[in-house]
Amino acid sequence: MSATPTVATDRVLTLPNLISFLRLLGVPVFMWLMIGPQHDLAAVIVLAVGGSSDWVDGWVARKLGQVSRLGELLDPAADRLYILAVLVTFTYREIVPWEFTTALVARELMMLVCLAVLRRNGFGPPQVHYLGKTATFILLAAFPVLLLGHAVPAIATGAAAVGWGLAWWGIVLYWLAGFLYVGQAARVIRAGREQATREPA
Repeated sequence: MSATPTVATDRVLTLPNLISFLRLLGVPVFMWLMIGPQHDLAAVIVLAVGGSSDWVDGWVARKLGQVSRLGELLDPAADRLYILAVLVTFTYREIVPWEFTTALVARELMMLVCLAVLRRNGFGPPQVHYLGKTATFILLAAFPVLLLGHAVPAIATGAAAVGWGLAWWGIVLYWLAGFLYVGQAARVIRAGREQATREPA
C-alpha cells in the first residue's frame, strides 16, 4: 500500500481547512467574551478548544492526504491570532504584565521582518519547525490555565504556578524557534543567490 501523499495542493474545500476556519472564528468570540461581558469561564473553554485543536487540522490533513497550501498558511495564522487575542485581552484585563506582552510582540515583529525579507527575495514563509509548534502548544496551554486561575480565586495560587511555569518556558522556546526561522530564511536566501550567480545570463 502506498504512503499517504504529503505534497501541498491548491485545494481549498478540505476538512482540515474547515477545522482551521472554525479555529479562526473562535478568536473574535474569545475576545468578545473577555472584553464585553467578561464571561471568563466561557472564554477559558473557547481558548482551550482553540489551543488544544492546534494539532488536529495538521493531523487530519496528513491522515487524509489533504495537505494544502492554504492550510499551511491558515494553521500558523490561527496560532498567531489566538496569541495576539490573548495578549490584547490579558493585558487589557491586567492578567499578564506588559513585559510579558512586549516579549511576545517583539518576537512576532521579528518574524514579520523575516517574512518581508523572504518575500522581497521571492520566497514564501519558512517551513514550520517542530520547536515552533511545541512553543506555540505550550503557550496555548498556559493561557487557559492563567485565565482559569483569574476566574476561580480558589485555585488561583496553583493555577498561577502552573500557568506561569508553562508561559515562561513557552516564551523561551518561542524565541528559540524564531531564531531558527531567521537562520532558515538566511540559508534559503543565500542558496537562492548562489544559484542565481551560477546560472548563465
